[in-house]
Amino acid sequence: MKKISVKTNREEIPDRAGSSRRDFIRKAALGGIAIGGMMNASVEDSVAHVTSGVNRASSPSDLKITDMRVIVLGNVGRTGIIRIDTNQGIYGLGEVRDGADERYALMLKSRILGLNPCNVEMVFKVIRQFGYHGRQGGGVCAIEMALWDLCGKAYGVPAWQLLGGRYRDKIRLYADTPTVNDPDEFSKKMKRRIEEQGFTWLKMDISTGVLSDIPGALVNSKFWDGSSGQYDLRDYMSYGNTLHPFTQLQITDMGLERMGVYIEKIREAIGYEIPLGADHFGHFDLNNAIRLGRAFEKYRLAWLEDLVPWFYTNELKKITDAIETPTLTGEDIYCLKDGFKPLIDAHAVDIVQPDLATAGGLLETKKIGDYAEENGIAMALHMAGTPVCFMANVHCAAATQNFLALEHHSVDVIWWENLVRMTGKQPMITKGFANVPLDSPGLGIELNDEEVKKHLHPSNKGYFDPTPEWNEKRSHDRLWS
Repeated sequence: MKKISVKTNREEIPDRAGSSRRDFIRKAALGGIAIGGMMNASVEDSVAHVTSGVNRASSPSDLKITDMRVIVLGNVGRTGIIRIDTNQGIYGLGEVRDGADERYALMLKSRILGLNPCNVEMVFKVIRQFGYHGRQGGGVCAIEMALWDLCGKAYGVPAWQLLGGRYRDKIRLYADTPTVNDPDEFSKKMKRRIEEQGFTWLKMDISTGVLSDIPGALVNSKFWDGSSGQYDLRDYMSYGNTLHPFTQLQITDMGLERMGVYIEKIREAIGYEIPLGADHFGHFDLNNAIRLGRAFEKYRLAWLEDLVPWFYTNELKKITDAIETPTLTGEDIYCLKDGFKPLIDAHAVDIVQPDLATAGGLLETKKIGDYAEENGIAMALHMAGTPVCFMANVHCAAATQNFLALEHHSVDVIWWENLVRMTGKQPMITKGFANVPLDSPGLGIELNDEEVKKHLHPSNKGYFDPTPEWNEKRSHDRLWS
């Protein structure tokens, strides 16, 4: 039997590509594939034509997961990339959400070994219980991404096709822009986003940090030890980790006026044609959120993001009803049923914003978007990861009708795009829009090993090293008796 080298498993496995197409069709038919006959062609010939791009090391129904390995990048602090290998030599890439522990994914390896990666929803239900809100959803979601990448490669189609098809060929991006305390410099940076980088949608961070050195702008700010705002995460009881109602931080009329001047300068620089979202305000309560929302209404912002924690459904509803500017939340919510459904049912926000690397992956995020659409609510997508997670979002956005825009968090990181190679003909991004892969399977990317190795996290320089210590399952995971 002919041999082929398989780089993912670093070993040789039999090449079954010589199996007859007729045998493959027989197996596919038994698996439930039903495809109508082409004009003037038999059903068998139709199936042979439609499946001509399928990887035939063996049929997809014979795929088995054989390994999972990781690397850790110094991207937005720390970002894990997983690789799921199979008995056919094809593999899938996924990403553990930025700032999460790659072990959230590794702990699930023993639960997926031997399973067929093309049974994405079934595998997801096996591991779903091990995800949670925030970064703790990162392991489950990384695996789900990798499964769609694998399944697309096995059947020779892009991930968006497996999700039901696409609504669009280009994905509108919004450029995230962290705060620059000097409003004039910040305005120039935002203008460059449009004129030089081609973005048609922007988001700014504008936190209470811009007021921290202005006497009389804030009430109770000194208690937080000079906190610069939401980024004070020094310990579990710090300002950044204290729920909004419990800080008693307030913004004075003067503080609101100063923040308004800041936004006004940005609007003067970019005009009103460009949607402009706002985020990272700080941790203040419901009443201050309403005051802030009303003060900013004249600037016609695209949204106000995460004014209070996402699980305060009633408070978000009160804010949404009290102000004209759209409200938005969702980047830390895990799974439709447990998180987004109460917000959507109550119309507590105007826009939902899942982070696919927390929300449950491609299919669950599409389900969130579809449910929001049924209730007249739009969906934007939060994304602060590497191109692996970015492209997973591109496929999901292409397949979801009520999609608005996808976050590009690393606009100014010159090496970010170089971490991967596109396997199709189009570049990843063209002037503020991501290109949906139309001619490449799975997520449509491969890692650029040379570039990736330059940016490994200092604490973990290994490159997809073996992980046999995670092979053994040691628990009974059933959730009922």
